[in-house]
Amino acid sequence: MDPLKEVSQKMDEIIAQVKDEFSRIRGNRPTTRLIEQIKVSYMGCESQINHVATLGIQPPRDIIVSPWDKSVIQNIVKAVEEEGLGLGVSNDGAVIRFTLPELTGERKAELVKLIKSIAEDNRIKMRAARDKSVKELNSLPEDQKFKGKENLQKLVDDFNERIDKLLEEKTAELEA
Repeated sequence: MDPLKEVSQKMDEIIAQVKDEFSRIRGNRPTTRLIEQIKVSYMGCESQINHVATLGIQPPRDIIVSPWDKSVIQNIVKAVEEEGLGLGVSNDGAVIRFTLPELTGERKAELVKLIKSIAEDNRIKMRAARDKSVKELNSLPEDQKFKGKENLQKLVDDFNERIDKLLEEKTAELEA
């Protein structure tokens, strides 16, 4: 396979992974992504919350969970509390309301540090993919090698711009 295509595919995979990781980090706005992967005990099996209930948002800070079977309400509350997200819980017997507390300045700083760390870890993955491609390009004739390295650098620059943009957006979301 063409080394540039491999790097391009790897770049897209990494960008998708970064977006997914960033979406799981709590901002000042509620998102169902915070809890949808949490496992709940239901009928003797472990199921994700989004498989046993409807999830929704009620601005400004509430996540609404409407279980399809009311007998699972206590299990959902217990599972979310055990996750340690620090959400306030209100249960009216039919619907569960999880309230996100206001982010403190200290917590915002911790989250910004975390997203910067995630971004840097993924830049390292991209550099490893770039290095692998450079080794493959070095085996090509001189003119193809030069052109290939030039195109590879353009891909890496584009990747870094996309990561910077995602980092900037998530930081702005945390500061909002």
